[in-house]
Amino acid sequence: MVLLGWLATGNMNDARSDHTASVLRNGKVLVTGGFNYSLYLNSAELYDPSTGTWTMTGYMNHSRTVHTESVLLDGKVLVTGGYDGISYLNSVELYDPSTETWTTIDSMNNARYVHTASVLQNGKVLITGGYDGSLYLNSAELYDPSTGLWTVTGSMNLERYSHKASILTNGYVLIAGGWDGYSFLNTSELYDPSTGTWTTTGSMNNARYVHTASVLPNGKVLITGGYDGSLYLNSSELYDPSTGLWTATSSMNSARSEHTTSILTNGDVLATGGFINISLSTSELY
Repeated sequence: MVLLGWLATGNMNDARSDHTASVLRNGKVLVTGGFNYSLYLNSAELYDPSTGTWTMTGYMNHSRTVHTESVLLDGKVLVTGGYDGISYLNSVELYDPSTETWTTIDSMNNARYVHTASVLQNGKVLITGGYDGSLYLNSAELYDPSTGLWTVTGSMNLERYSHKASILTNGYVLIAGGWDGYSFLNTSELYDPSTGTWTTTGSMNNARYVHTASVLPNGKVLITGGYDGSLYLNSSELYDPSTGLWTATSSMNSARSEHTTSILTNGDVLATGGFINISLSTSELY
């Protein structure tokens, strides 16, 4: 019999929150940046699942928290934007796992914080929304790894911050929820990479912010939890790309915001942790 549960593994070298983590092609996990309630970090480290240990790797050129981290098709890692304790950032850098070094590359057109980054099927990276220190953004831009350049693409219909982006099986990108500086949003929109344009699609049943989005094996998108401006949510809903509609599905046992969801190899979805005026250690399966 296999017992399911959590096992302690090695501790990171630096305590950090609001950092990013990515699984590299070699199976190691790259963690970058974050905040330790004293310093904004530019450190990075690697977790080796075969040994359960962490080792420091090259330091980023800039400290950053609430940035994005994307593994490109060539295995390099693109880090964009964030906040360094003084400024909202438009700077961008690339990590090369073969040399464990960082290279600063062309900056984004906008500084961004709590934005999204999605690696498209053509290898380009779509960046959407966020906050630049004065404005909530509806702008979007594309990074092309073949040229190293950024180009502006169509703007979203609404400004969004702390929204979620999901790449659908047809290559479109679904954006759902967030905050526009005035309201918590239930609206959704779709990006067509072939035209660089956005179209409005069905709205969620609940406005949500700091929620999660997971593309299921059947192609539907599962949205869980979040905050609607007055309540922490335990509700969940499904987006069907074939109809453009949202339907309610079973609620989580606990309300959760700022949590994570992960698709397991058997197709189940694991929801972990989060915040509802207290930090949560609980987990549950969908």
